[in-house]
Amino acid sequence: MNFEIRPATIEDTEKIVRFNIEMALESENLRLEPGKVRRGVEKSLADPSVGQYYLAHRGDEILGQIRVTLEWSDWNNGQYWWIQNVYVVPSERKQGIYRALHHHVKNLADQAGACGLQLYVDAHNTAAQAVYRNLNMAQSHYLIFEQMED
Repeated sequence: MNFEIRPATIEDTEKIVRFNIEMALESENLRLEPGKVRRGVEKSLADPSVGQYYLAHRGDEILGQIRVTLEWSDWNNGQYWWIQNVYVVPSERKQGIYRALHHHVKNLADQAGACGLQLYVDAHNTAAQAVYRNLNMAQSHYLIFEQMED
């Protein structure tokens, strides 16, 4: 592994904003407004209870990111960690970065005593579903709720 994983800091804001914009365009053909994304990222970085980003990096170069949020589960009397998004720059894909990011947050969730680590996969985002399925990260039961809305 020629990269490391670390928590994101406020200094990483612009890179995270760019990755979020690129990810939305690539996976959902959705154009996000940069200022709105920046405000959301800044809020997340300032308040870990909102969410946490972890970055794969090689020196000063950021290669990918994963964002998790925490949610209390009444059913399990504990916290679930939710993977909100995962992105790796196209030139660095197939280098094990997706798997390493997932493994990293899974270990953190286990150490924190979380009830589980879950990944939300939108029913309409077939590109993301294919990537996550290949990594054994898909959790199909979320699709039940989306199908109820369709």
